Amino acid sequence: MILTAPMPATHPAAAHCQRFLAFDYGQKRTGVASGNRLTCTATPLSTIAAEGDARFAQIATRLKEWEPDALVVGVPCHPDGAPHENTARALKFARQLRGRYGLPVFEVDERYSTTEAHALGAKDADAASACIILEQFLRSLP
Repeated sequence: MILTAPMPATHPAAAHCQRFLAFDYGQKRTGVASGNRLTCTATPLSTIAAEGDARFAQIATRLKEWEPDALVVGVPCHPDGAPHENTARALKFARQLRGRYGLPVFEVDERYSTTEAHALGAKDADAASACIILEQFLRSLP
């Protein structure tokens, strides 16, 4: 299996982006968060509990509502950085977002985001994980 390299936050396209939506991809649920470069903060949005085209219909609604300049997708991997089955799924999801919506999509290492969300007592761990992923991305911007 060949995996694409994540697009770094220092990619030239990131310099022009101000508003972001982030996704913590899961096969049945996808956490969502919004955030912006100005405040370097993110806010969890309601998790999308859908699969396939139903998931993308809900994403399209969020894109219309929030009008982001770019998207961020959390990419899971083993603690040592090695890819696993969900790594490939998250990268495929990122490619689908690029193809469907024509926005820049940045992939972020999301190791331990769900664990951190649970440790913080999040009621919606998926949305909280998306928020953690987005804040990590925002902190990495120049």
